[in-house]
Amino acid sequence: MKIQSDLATLYTLRKRAAVLSFLVGLGMLVVKSTAFFLTNSSAIFSDALESVIHVAATGMALYSVILSSRPPDASHPYGHGKVEFFSAGIEGGLITLAAVAIIFEAVRGLLLGKTLEELNTGMLLILGASAANLALGTFLVRRGKSTRSLTLAADGKHVLTDSYTSFGVIAGLALVKFTGYQVLDPLVAILVALNIMFAGYQLVRTSIGGLMDESDGDVLEILVRLLRDKREPAWISIHHLRAMRSGDFHHIDFHLTVPFYWSVEQGHRFQSNACGIVATELDGRASVLIHLDPCTPEYCHSCRVDPCPERKAAFEKDLAWSHAALTGAPPVYDPEEGQGLHAPDS
Repeated sequence: MKIQSDLATLYTLRKRAAVLSFLVGLGMLVVKSTAFFLTNSSAIFSDALESVIHVAATGMALYSVILSSRPPDASHPYGHGKVEFFSAGIEGGLITLAAVAIIFEAVRGLLLGKTLEELNTGMLLILGASAANLALGTFLVRRGKSTRSLTLAADGKHVLTDSYTSFGVIAGLALVKFTGYQVLDPLVAILVALNIMFAGYQLVRTSIGGLMDESDGDVLEILVRLLRDKREPAWISIHHLRAMRSGDFHHIDFHLTVPFYWSVEQGHRFQSNACGIVATELDGRASVLIHLDPCTPEYCHSCRVDPCPERKAAFEKDLAWSHAALTGAPPVYDPEEGQGLHAPDS
């Protein structure tokens, strides 16, 4: 019950953050559009267009946060968490399209020329929007990390990028004002577009990795440390450790070698206990599947089960449970070394 209550609280915090981001995004769009119509600046146009994309993306983010909070059902037995990767990919694609549109408009401005007006008012409006986005982006990234929401973290990074972009626009317009070189305006817009394009690429890369079930390296490191710390004599060997993420939920599986003479009931009880240890470490946000393998005489050299009615050789040394060993194939016996099991060459 406590885990369900904690998850409900996390989902509520996520929804509130997503709604706040959407509402602030609408406000920023109005402010930046006003600044563009006042100044006719290509740089401010790039900033305003990025806000249009932000509003569309935060709308998608809000939808994905709501959908990902739904529990697994008959149609989605693994839950709805992967919609967050889909949302991040859409946001990254929209950002990249915005960058292309900005470059097109900036090149047109270079070729045709533009007359800038009301720069002071436009710069003040953008400065206010930049400060607001800086605060919002920082909040969203922190809230995304604390609630383990890829969508909020991605949205926060997008907002921070928008904020940094706006500050760059202000710096460029200041140069235009003090030097009189209006050609700097579209050049600043192009630099802004390139920065936006890079941010879009990063989001798309994260999205593809999640949708392709890319291994979660951070979780694997946590699991390796956990399994070493909780190691018991009957945990003779672990291999083929895998972990993937779906929203804030993790799907984990590995092979665990146990004494071959155990009964099914004893093995099942031991397996359930091991699953519980792993799931608890991840605050209950994990499904754990353990495949039990029977030990063979070659394991005797590294087995601490005592007493063991079937022991064929004396214990020599523990197998090293490194990241590579736990995620790789099962260890093999090399009779020429005479020292029991070792990790196979990869």
